[in-house]
Amino acid sequence: MHISSTLAIPETGYVPAHVAIIMDGNGRWATQRHLPRVAGHSRGLDAVRTVVEACAVRGVKYLTLFAFSSENWRRPADEVTFLMRLFMMSLRREVVKMHANNIRLKVVGDLTRFSPRIQQLIADAERRTAGNTGLTVTIAANYGGRWDLLQAVRKMLLQQPMLDPSTIEESTLAPHLAMAYAPEPDLFIRTGGEQRISNFLLWQLAYSELYFTDVFWPDFDAAELDKAFASYRQRERRFGRTSAQVVAPSGLSGTA
Repeated sequence: MHISSTLAIPETGYVPAHVAIIMDGNGRWATQRHLPRVAGHSRGLDAVRTVVEACAVRGVKYLTLFAFSSENWRRPADEVTFLMRLFMMSLRREVVKMHANNIRLKVVGDLTRFSPRIQQLIADAERRTAGNTGLTVTIAANYGGRWDLLQAVRKMLLQQPMLDPSTIEESTLAPHLAMAYAPEPDLFIRTGGEQRISNFLLWQLAYSELYFTDVFWPDFDAAELDKAFASYRQRERRFGRTSAQVVAPSGLSGTA
């Protein structure tokens, strides 16, 4: 388990170790081109391939993509059906390429609502890539930040039913979160012009740098990713410290 940034100061680098992205704007991209919304989702898959490759080349260790939220079931039935088919196709085809490139795949979310076939494809994909040591790509599917916190509390209490509430710390709950295997995101990106986190990684984004762009996801490429990274490098990540403490040599900083 990785330590929370509210408990310790994580290392920061030239390239963010963990990038989390809400891939927004597929439908609007298609609508602007007088295409059906599903065409935008198909094109968005091309952007996923591009960004995965770009992150791997640039030395990112973790990439988390919000593919389908727990609220997305409210979309038109035909669009949801298409997204499920696209998800199945991706699991069949893309995992082969990921495995060949030493990429590990993880899927987080409430998977019980997916068909048994999709659940099996997910399990097979995770098992096949489990030993890979390069970039870890996490797909958040039927995921919500509030769901994540609730399921973590349930798991914690199931394992420790006699737990004294006064003893509960961040470190008590954190191991039960869906992404306990990854450090918290250094950089959060949302495409498509919206400026909110939409119930995504509510716990984990506490100290992430936020980057919003008007570019629709199908047009988000390596050059756009580099713009986000350039913005990230301009940020001063203090984690509760003062600016003077951030720039002071180790062991010589004063108190806040």
